[in-house]
Amino acid sequence: DDVERLRGTFASLIGTSAEEIALVPSASYALSIAARNLPLREGERILILADQFPSNVYPWRDLARGCGGEVVTLERPEDGDWTRAISLALDERVAILATPNYHWTDGSLVDLSALAPKVRDVGAALVLDLSQSWGVVPLDLSEIRPDFAVTVGYKWLLGPYRFTFFYVAPHRQEGEPIEQAWSARVSSADSSRLTEYRDGFLPGARRYDVGERGDYIAVPMVQAALDQILEWGVPDIARSLQPMVSEIAHRAERLGIGTVPEEFRAPHFTGLSLPRTVPGDLPQRLAAKGIFVSVRGESLRISPYLYNEMAEVDRLFEAIEAEI
Repeated sequence: DDVERLRGTFASLIGTSAEEIALVPSASYALSIAARNLPLREGERILILADQFPSNVYPWRDLARGCGGEVVTLERPEDGDWTRAISLALDERVAILATPNYHWTDGSLVDLSALAPKVRDVGAALVLDLSQSWGVVPLDLSEIRPDFAVTVGYKWLLGPYRFTFFYVAPHRQEGEPIEQAWSARVSSADSSRLTEYRDGFLPGARRYDVGERGDYIAVPMVQAALDQILEWGVPDIARSLQPMVSEIAHRAERLGIGTVPEEFRAPHFTGLSLPRTVPGDLPQRLAAKGIFVSVRGESLRISPYLYNEMAEVDRLFEAIEAEI
């Protein structure tokens, strides 16, 4: 019952049905399921972005090798417009577009609402890693209609590590899971009948659930986190963070530090392109001052949350100026 309540809570958070949600341990697990269940013929293409997170790269390389397909990596556009770059690359040779909606290194936007119609027009499948946005930025799945979408639970969903939510479109719910979890089978809730082995699966996306999904410690923690996010409201979280992210970008620009152009900037995190003269251990130096950022690719990624205040932006840039 707790597992099904959690499934329903997440579905309400993203505006879909519990039937479309599987509970899995990681983004790489979910994306491996997606790769197993999407057709790819010899010579067809899978589009990914340069410097995309590895979980959304390795499954596609493996699929392409096995089918004679090709993984095409789109280089970072000089103007920052990922949406246009992807749109220009979409043609009848593309079978799968695997993308985030905000690049994990710097928060640069991929406008899924603009791209989704063209993805459908060319007959491609759309697979999304939304780990950088679900729980903090609103997204209309009914408009975008991906085949698969995944988000980890430990980031913007405020949950523990090792718990991930996997959206599966109705027309992809009859596929093949990557493990044979007994709990995903028909009648698995009745422990007195477990040895009446069943080939049938539970309805909806549940066939893709990981074994031991009912983690006694993790499930209540994740439930509490989602309840809190629903109480705050995802649109309000984004509106609360956007002024701070904008201020970070403006302060960086005044120092001559490269930033994501405003029209392509995420409302909740951003990346700074630091000069090569900056010390390589800058994150460690900032951490020693109680300021925690990270290097992602070639960007210094800064991810404020609701516990941060604008005064802390002052502290951040005082420390950066002292180091560069």
